[in-house]
Amino acid sequence: MNKDFWKTLYAWLETASLEEIRTKQRFVQQLLGESRDRDLKADIRRVLRFMDEEIVARAELVNVMRLSLAH
Repeated sequence: MNKDFWKTLYAWLETASLEEIRTKQRFVQQLLGESRDRDLKADIRRVLRFMDEEIVARAELVNVMRLSLAH
């Protein structure tokens, strides 16, 4: 996957809702199971990692905000 793809993915992750990310994540996981190409599978796993990282980062942000509001 080329540089433009990754830039587009990063931009989408920044603006997509959590629900949109999870929906797309399920679709991408399905692609991973269907793919036989080793390089493509590596790229798909990378996409899934970025999605996971975004979900975790958002959860951490929510926790930080809750803690700051509690004090």
